[in-house]
Amino acid sequence: MAGCGTAPDARAPAAVSAGKASPAIVVAAHPLAVRAGAEVLERGGSAMDAAMAVQLMLGLVEPQSSGIGGGTVLLAYDARSGEVSGYIGREQAPATAAPGWFDDAGGQPLPRAEAMLSGRATGVPGTLATFALALHEHGRLPWARLFDGTIATAERGFAITPRLERHIHGHFPQAATADVRRFFDDGRGGLLRAGDTLRNPAYAATLRTLAADGAGAFYRGALARAIVARTADAPRPGTMTLDDLAGYRAEKVAPLCRPLRGYRLCSLPPPASGVGVLQLMALLDGTDIGRRDAADPQAWLLFAEASRLMYADRDHYVGDPRFIDVPVEGLLAPDYVDARRALIGARAAPQPPRPGVPAGAPAIAADATDEPGGTSHFVVVDDDGNAVSVTTTVESFFGSGRMVGGFFLNNQLTDFAWDRKDGRPGMANAIAGGKRPRSSMSPLLMLDGDGRLAGALGSPGGSAIPAYIGKTLTGLLYWHLPLDQAVALPNLVARGDRFDGEADRFPAPVRAALRERGVDIRAGAGEDSGLHGVFLRDGRWEWAADPRRDGTADFPAHRTPDASR
Repeated sequence: MAGCGTAPDARAPAAVSAGKASPAIVVAAHPLAVRAGAEVLERGGSAMDAAMAVQLMLGLVEPQSSGIGGGTVLLAYDARSGEVSGYIGREQAPATAAPGWFDDAGGQPLPRAEAMLSGRATGVPGTLATFALALHEHGRLPWARLFDGTIATAERGFAITPRLERHIHGHFPQAATADVRRFFDDGRGGLLRAGDTLRNPAYAATLRTLAADGAGAFYRGALARAIVARTADAPRPGTMTLDDLAGYRAEKVAPLCRPLRGYRLCSLPPPASGVGVLQLMALLDGTDIGRRDAADPQAWLLFAEASRLMYADRDHYVGDPRFIDVPVEGLLAPDYVDARRALIGARAAPQPPRPGVPAGAPAIAADATDEPGGTSHFVVVDDDGNAVSVTTTVESFFGSGRMVGGFFLNNQLTDFAWDRKDGRPGMANAIAGGKRPRSSMSPLLMLDGDGRLAGALGSPGGSAIPAYIGKTLTGLLYWHLPLDQAVALPNLVARGDRFDGEADRFPAPVRAALRERGVDIRAGAGEDSGLHGVFLRDGRWEWAADPRRDGTADFPAHRTPDASR
């Protein structure tokens, strides 16, 4: 794999016979990342070991979306105990962060393009700390053995994909930064194109250091000093310190789980948005959407209006629970969900819904967060039935556009709400020192009635993530579509007064009928979905890689799998 820079395309089969409790499988956004994880499983590694290898490779081959300079949240399923564990590695603001962090000299909020490229945009990265914590509990192989494949590929090079080419030549602020242009320089006065070979010896050197010295080498020592120095560069230098890096801690958390259609759905609590996904599905579960299908405009109206209600609540209440009381139980309480569902009518409400007042709700100001997408998702299951569902990010494309050691630094602090409401209680997602911004990341694990693994799912896409996952669950559990067909359903993201989506992928009669009901779908902005998942149906494991990206799957325990559509 490392020598030729290619990997087999396993996109054709969508299901494999389950001769055991589960097959070993890796589904991710790039074939080389999939192969890196599969090789670790073939060497006897656990699902978590393989997930670490996938992450390291994604940071090389999909640097616009994730990397060790960003943050990660994940869920782990332990087949022996049946336990689901959550891990939060969201980036964290430096201790000196405060209201006005992204203000200009006149006290006005900066334009987003300027804020994203500033030194203040970078939060303390959490990806390596998260995997180090999770591997301590779920790993089998020595830490150093998880780096070999990516180091070799970084040195020998890999072929630029058409999707990466689109980002290299994209029309967004980071694409014009000196670091991005230097990194993708083709040596002929231009930028690399699809099919060109990209080598990253600086990343290989960084990984060698981390393999030898552990995750602590990222948060202390020469690499930490380089990160601090790069964030302190103009324009608009940041104030991250070595103490901020050394003090970072990933967090193990209890998952947030609720029953649905004979399954138990588990995701992550705030500052992640699992509460939004679970509330959306609870809202839909009390409608007749299960008696409809994807060709029925009324089904999409129900999905749109339930989404608007969910986003009104999520946007208002979800933040870092170490700084704000998030009424998670109130938002998911059946009587509250019933009351919110009663607001859904035969037409789209002409005004955006206001947040409700669930039990335990704090009195806070309206949200002012603008959250772009620049993220990846992958799932891994090993031969023993252990599973990992991982969402990982550097925030928007190529993060802040600043590089250290062959990887991009995140611009995650622009996920905070910037505007201040003078004289009123602060927003749930207001910036503060040591605080983690709200995240839309919502990795999902599904358990059957006996507590056994039944599926794993997730997506990138910024604030659209809960809608992408909700659409897929609707197709999977209510319309009984195969997982790959549920993933491929057109995306619709209804939030506030906007109905964004893949307008041209809806049949013309459905789109016209929705317009008559007040849902005028417009081509959305931001990153496409990148849904990846597995699902057990009738004794067969289905898998799906979003056709909107470069993803695929590999079956290390099934080198010649009994597979068919």
